[in-house]
Formats: sequence, structure tokens, C-alpha cells
Amino acid sequence: MKLELRGITKVFGPLVANDHIDVVVEPGTIHALLGENGAGKSTLMNVLYGLYQPDGGQILIDGQPVSFKGPGDAVAAGIGMVHQHFMLVPVFTVAESVALGYEPTKAGGVLDLPKARKIVKDLSARFGFDLDPDALIKDLPVGAQQRVEIIKALSRDASVLILDEPTAVLTPQETDELIEIMRQLRRQGTSIILITHKLREVKAIADEITVIRRGKVVGKEHPSASETQLASAMVGRPVDLNVHKQDPQYSDSLFEIKDVTVATDTGHILVDQVSFDVKGGEVVCIAGVQGNGQTELTEAILGARTLAAGQMLLDGKDISNQKPKERLRSGLGFVPEDRSRDGMIATFSIAENMILDQYDEAPFAKGIALSKSVINKNAEDLRDEFDVRVTSVHDPISTLSGGNAQKAILAREMSKKLKLLVVSQPTRGLDVGSIEFVHSRIIAERDSGIPVLVVSTELDEVVALADRIVVMYHGRVMGIVPADTPRDTLGLMMAGVPLEEIGNSAAEGKEN
Repeated sequence: MKLELRGITKVFGPLVANDHIDVVVEPGTIHALLGENGAGKSTLMNVLYGLYQPDGGQILIDGQPVSFKGPGDAVAAGIGMVHQHFMLVPVFTVAESVALGYEPTKAGGVLDLPKARKIVKDLSARFGFDLDPDALIKDLPVGAQQRVEIIKALSRDASVLILDEPTAVLTPQETDELIEIMRQLRRQGTSIILITHKLREVKAIADEITVIRRGKVVGKEHPSASETQLASAMVGRPVDLNVHKQDPQYSDSLFEIKDVTVATDTGHILVDQVSFDVKGGEVVCIAGVQGNGQTELTEAILGARTLAAGQMLLDGKDISNQKPKERLRSGLGFVPEDRSRDGMIATFSIAENMILDQYDEAPFAKGIALSKSVINKNAEDLRDEFDVRVTSVHDPISTLSGGNAQKAILAREMSKKLKLLVVSQPTRGLDVGSIEFVHSRIIAERDSGIPVLVVSTELDEVVALADRIVVMYHGRVMGIVPADTPRDTLGLMMAGVPLEEIGNSAAEGKEN
């Protein structure tokens, strides 16, 4: 099936999200859409899938114009979509999940679950998915859940499959498996539209690349182009994707976590006897698939969660029982993973957000009165230093793009006199230009002698920033390794294989 998007335009108030976009997806090809965060890629796919109605342009299938009033029309036309956040019900089986919304029935409208199971078995066998139709979604690893979503789309006879950031929650091994699945689908005639910001994957799998910038198509690229060329095309200027850093110069400063356990109120263990340290002048990165205790550990470091056991020491001082305000005042810089929920107050101005935990301290306050001129000058200075693109520091911080909001939060945290910097998911949702800036600032803090702890689900980011890597799985540490550890080893640890077992397996292989 040949798919064409001609002059697609979508407008939200004054924002032109898609501006006369043309894309052609040939049968049996993988077409990658590249662009910065907010470039309009997802909006375009939502138009194609019938979730949005276009304000201009048309969609053609095999040369014939079509119109989709909703996702049902798109599915009927042979278009399937696997969303970044899976649309699965945890307590359903695989067969029930695949059948949901298009339930096969027997006479009298009775649900035909055996037919749904057969669909899962047949498609699993065809593509080597190895899925049990009767397994519960909640019991499946993330990679298997994604395969359920793909089978769900293929069971509706999808000829074009849209994959939106499909590797965001996968281990390296699961990513390799997905790439092979995409190749199988291509060989059997299915076209794929791939939305991703991971240039390595685009180069590995794409047949064609369309680059979108600020809602417009700005060019076509070939997969043979370098990652630097692709990144520069995305942002419209030269971009250095490499993190430049010297060997660490350790200082006396030290952050230690000793046998830390974090549990829910009902006693469910979220972080299980975790121990490691971060030296001054060092970046330690915590790697792992999202949901393996990293979030809860960082919240415990902030003091937002109480320790069930263990101890935290900063410069030899026990901070285990300090409240968040005490820790922030004593030199903790903390950038949360969800900046909009935990890192800022949307209705406050940019200037106010830049002093959120310092508003009652000199020089920003005199007694109970705020020093507005000092607050504004502070915001203007940080705006310039951190290149925060703002119209006015008096505007609500909610008016900023994701990248600029992250820069504003980093500016606030890094402008304090720090003893420890904790940054969680530092570049989530950011474009490559903003990523380049954020990485350089993190390394600058490390080079100033501060202990830096980074939590990231982006393995490329972990490898680029880290001096050492702590890998977590189900709340436990699988191992602590140097940054030059092979990706396959990191991937196995992220999937729950302890470092010592990997080492033993490698040793046995050499002996054989």
C-alpha cells in the first residue's frame, strides 16, 4: 500500500503545528520522521490516524483520497499505530488485549476467545514473537507488551504501521529484537513510519528519512548520513553530539548510600539494600529501564521518601533524617524527572521559579519582604548564562518550551553553592540542541569538584556522561561498572542478570 500525505496542515489557535507537510511512504519501506521536540511529528501522525482532523491537505492511499473521522476509519483503511505509552489493560490476557475493540464473536454475539487465541498464536509464529495468549499483560516484560501492541495492529490487517518512540522503554537487547521485527515486517510487505529521536536506530533501520522543523518539512536525508548531519538538519545549525570531558579529578567531597531500602506504606520493597558512592568530581549514572526503583531512590535522596533502612552520608554527615528543605539548604541540587509536576509551579513567573527554595533567604528577601529587583536581576543573569529563551522573566514559566523550562530549572539548581547535584532524566523530551547544552553544564559541575548523580533511561546518555555506571533492576543493584562497559553487558544487567553471573558466563565461554 502506498501512502501519501499532501500539504497536511494542522493549526491550534496561533500555532501552526503542521504547515503543508508532504510525505510519501512507499510499500514495504521503513520511513523515519526526524525532528526536535515539538516539531510536529506526533501531530502529523495523529492526523493520519484520525485522532485529529486536518485543517488543510489530503491523505491518499494508492492514489485515492481518503478521509478519517476517527481511528476506526484509519484502522479499516489498513493503518495501525503503536503509541509510545502502551494502550493495554494490565489485568487482561494477551488474547483479550488483542481482541479489545474488535472482539471476534460466535453466533448470538458471544465472545469467541479461542479465535482470539488463534490469532495471537498464528501471528506469534509468523514473526517469532513467542507470546502466550493466556499470559496476563501485567506479568509481561515491557518488550513483550510492545509485541502485543504490534500483534494487535497486525490482527487488524495493518499495511502501514506507525511506531511512536518505540524503543523509549526497551533494553538494548529488546531494541535489537524490535529492529529485527521491523525488518521482518518490511520483508513481508508492511510499511513502517518510525518516529524516534535516536539517530543510531534511524541509521540502522530506515530506508528514507524526512526531517521536520517547526512544523515544516525541511529536507530528506539518506540513512548513510552521519549522526551529526542528521542532528544538524533537525535543529538547523551545527551540533556536536559528543560529550567532551577529561579524566575525573576527584575531590574530598563524597556522597554515600549505605544499604538503603525504601518501601511503601504496606511494606512493598521499592529499593532493596542499595549501596554505592559518588566522589567529588565524578559523574555516577544510574542506568535501568524506567520503573526499577530509580525514581524512588532519588526521592529518598531528596527526603521526599522515608528510608525503611540504611543511611545516606554527605561529606561524612548523616542526612538520612533531614527534611527536603534542610537538604536543599545544605547544598543539594535536585532536578526531578517530571519537571512540570515536581520542578516548577506553572502559574509562577520564570523569575519566581528560579528562587523557589531560596525565596526567604538573602539576598532575595529582607525579613518578610521579597526583594523584587534582586529576584528579577537574578533571573536575567541566569537567563543569559543558561541561554533560556524567554520573552520576559515576568512571564509564567508555563509559557516556556520543554527545553527552556529544563534550562530554567537547571539554572536554579546549579546557581546554588552545591555539595551534591542529582539530575533525573536530564534531557527527556529535549531536542538535540538543548541536549548538547545540558550535557555540557553537567560536566562543568563535575569538573568543579561536585559529586554528580545522573539517572537516565537513555543508554547513550549514560555512557556519554558517566565515569561509573550503577545498573538497577527491580530495586536492586545488578552491578557497578566503568563507562566503557560493553552495551551488551549493560543490557543484560538492565534485564536482571547480575554482573558476577555475566562474568562467570564469559569465563566459561572462553574455557569452552
